[in-house]
Amino acid sequence: MSTINLFVTSSLSSQAIARQARFDKALTIRQLKVKLEMMVGSSNSKMQLQLFDPRDKLAGDMADDDAMLGAYPAEDNWRIHVVDLDPSKRVGEFEDLSQVEKFELNEEQYDQRADTVRSFKRNNKLGRFADDAKDPNDEGKEEAAAITVGQRCEVTVDASMAKRGVVRFVGRTQFKPGYWVGVQYDEPLGKNNGSVDGVKYFVCPQSYGAFVRPSYVRVGDYPEVDLDSDLDEM
Repeated sequence: MSTINLFVTSSLSSQAIARQARFDKALTIRQLKVKLEMMVGSSNSKMQLQLFDPRDKLAGDMADDDAMLGAYPAEDNWRIHVVDLDPSKRVGEFEDLSQVEKFELNEEQYDQRADTVRSFKRNNKLGRFADDAKDPNDEGKEEAAAITVGQRCEVTVDASMAKRGVVRFVGRTQFKPGYWVGVQYDEPLGKNNGSVDGVKYFVCPQSYGAFVRPSYVRVGDYPEVDLDSDLDEM
């Protein structure tokens, strides 16, 4: 075969991550280093290459820059380890994202740009920029008007099992726009204790509380399920 599949690792990586690539056996080690430079971030002039077999046993150094890759006893799935000889480089430096300068825009700057999704939607009157668009803060307002705190209810989200409980909150929240109904379930089938992101909307035991859109809530005569009666029918 004129090509070979090899794994590549680097001394600059803080994690044991190997990349796999296909190389032409006719490449000289000098040419191979140029290709590896793009993979591992080391300068090709500061590389020392080591060849390992699939059992992770060192087969030898690839020290002759003029020798061809095919001159070494490498086979598919062997590994080339790149040792970076540059003393100014440190392990993990290409993985530390905190050192990467980030491009950030504030709300006003983003709103003024012409090459954003928001600008596209505004120009084409899509989404909240449509002529008949509704205020997202009013989502669920009509359904919420028919629900009162203290009412018994049954909640069915999509095709999930119906859950019964008591309405403990109706109104707008800080975690998402629109109207929400806070429910204390009869059983620990919820996601919180009536608080979300540190804001308390009502109080109940942990895992008994949940917030759902008003459209998923039916209020009425929904007594607690009597588990003992279910056992009598089994």
